[in-house]
Amino acid sequence: MKMWSGRFRQPLDPEFEKWQRSFPYDQRLLPFELAASRAHANALGHAGVLSSEELSAIVKALEEIRRRAEDAPEFLNDPEAEDVHHFVEKQLAALIGPTGYKLHTGRSRNEQIATDLRLFVRQSSDTLQNLIADWVEAIVSRAEAAGSTSLAMPAYTHLQPAEPVLVAHWLLAYVEMFLRDASRLADCRKRANLCPLGSGAVAGATLTLNRQAMAAELGFDGPTANSIDATSDRDFAIEFVAALSLLALHLSRWAEEMILFSTPAYGFVELPELYSTGSSAMPQKKNPDLLELVRGKAARVMGCSTTLQTLVKGLPLAYNKDLQETQEPVFDASDTVIGMLPLVTGFMNTVEFNDAKMNQAAQSGFMNAWAAAAYLVERGVPSRLAHEAVGKAVALAMERGCDLQKLPLADLQAISSSFDADFHSCLGLTEVLALHDVPGGTAPRHVKRALQNARERAKLLR
Repeated sequence: MKMWSGRFRQPLDPEFEKWQRSFPYDQRLLPFELAASRAHANALGHAGVLSSEELSAIVKALEEIRRRAEDAPEFLNDPEAEDVHHFVEKQLAALIGPTGYKLHTGRSRNEQIATDLRLFVRQSSDTLQNLIADWVEAIVSRAEAAGSTSLAMPAYTHLQPAEPVLVAHWLLAYVEMFLRDASRLADCRKRANLCPLGSGAVAGATLTLNRQAMAAELGFDGPTANSIDATSDRDFAIEFVAALSLLALHLSRWAEEMILFSTPAYGFVELPELYSTGSSAMPQKKNPDLLELVRGKAARVMGCSTTLQTLVKGLPLAYNKDLQETQEPVFDASDTVIGMLPLVTGFMNTVEFNDAKMNQAAQSGFMNAWAAAAYLVERGVPSRLAHEAVGKAVALAMERGCDLQKLPLADLQAISSSFDADFHSCLGLTEVLALHDVPGGTAPRHVKRALQNARERAKLLR
């Protein structure tokens, strides 16, 4: 029996009936549907709608449905159930007879799906927070191993070598990205953690139900404030997937940089064989398949975000059947990111860095030029004129095929009389790194503090 069939005289077109069903994918919401149904049953009991015997029978039957679904997945093979709500009602009626139909008293599927999805987002957010913590800790561990004193690499702007930085400083840049992602998810979870139960179809329940008690039983911070909004709102889902799309974007940026750094042109990264594959044609190849798939799956998650926003943008209040289409993008985005995070964590734990190549690259390409300009500024040369003088020195060094450190003092003084004998000693890697002596900079003492701070913030994610 359909949950809505009384008014209809003709059966649904068989193809339409099959096409409009959501149970093939929303059955994954069964644990949340059962928990929310139990909370509603308890509220009906307190309202005097269910006797103590009826309440006990419903609660026991809900537990039996949960047990059967866990013990035998084929239990969910129901070609007639429209959705997870219909499935539970059918099973209740099969287990306890007409009493099972009493559970739907005073409620609507509109509030049920809104509640189930919020519970799903909440659980997924908690899972993701722990996975992000693993991922961030893996990056922090590699940064700690790189150290805060000597191992350096080029930092790039416009993909051109810019200045040397500590490898730890580079890795901590990613830590900041993913800590922001974790913060966004926590913020989203807080807004999602309100309970729609008691909202009815659109105007509120037709019974005086204790909404506070239902919310508390399910671990919500409280009930939603407006029944129209509660039954039609999918902001929490949109925000959740938007946060995941930004997390996936950050994973994609990391993957792209690791791909670049693994090429012979850079040679900073040796791809771990555990996360790479070969070519079916070229025996020498080792391809960065994990990293490339991370880039690809980031596009998939971003697509889910676009789908959700497009779905909702033109909907009038309140519930519309279009909202059924919000479920799969939420599930897909969550599954995709949850699937990626353990793999990138494993990659980060096993990838090898070529310390010698990184350090060598950090000391070539005139990346000490800004330090050279800073030397002149300290001696009273205006910044713009110092920039101009060092630019001329770089051009001269390029003509001669040497570094700034190799230019004779006489040639430097021909460009600016402010160059002195101590100039060359300011251009070494150690001196250039130490020059960036501000919080957030790559000076070793600040990177040491940043490592400690990152470790502490990563622990807080759990």
